[in-house]
Amino acid sequence: MDKTITLKRLGPEDLEVLLGIEEGLFDNSIRPDQAELFLNDPLHEIALALDGQTVVGMASGQIMYHPDKPPAFFVAEVGVRDAYQRQGIATRLCGLLRDVAKARGCEGIWVATEGDNAPARGLYAAMGARETEDIVVFDWDDRAMDT
Repeated sequence: MDKTITLKRLGPEDLEVLLGIEEGLFDNSIRPDQAELFLNDPLHEIALALDGQTVVGMASGQIMYHPDKPPAFFVAEVGVRDAYQRQGIATRLCGLLRDVAKARGCEGIWVATEGDNAPARGLYAAMGARETEDIVVFDWDDRAMDT
């Protein structure tokens, strides 16, 4: 495929861009209230990959501050539409987030993925990330948060 892909970092003025993204790139439908909060929070970052005006990829994350550590950056989501995968788009998006994190003073970047997500694990390894073993993740969903 001969495509020219451009990257765009979104800010508060880009709410309509985010709301205009066709279904299937994010895990769920974009919620206008959450999109607005995300774009207006200076600790959150999102970058899009565009083929012309068509959004074909995205990566998002946030800066995390701790009272006893330097700031770190958490990569929350990376996604590329099926027809555009294996073209280096996710690498470019993650690279942009890495550069933003460094410029904003973060001294570490981390991401989590499922153990069977070979494409994601390959991407992060190819970008020089080290895979951490023996980490256990716990989560609470809406039902469990009430207990």
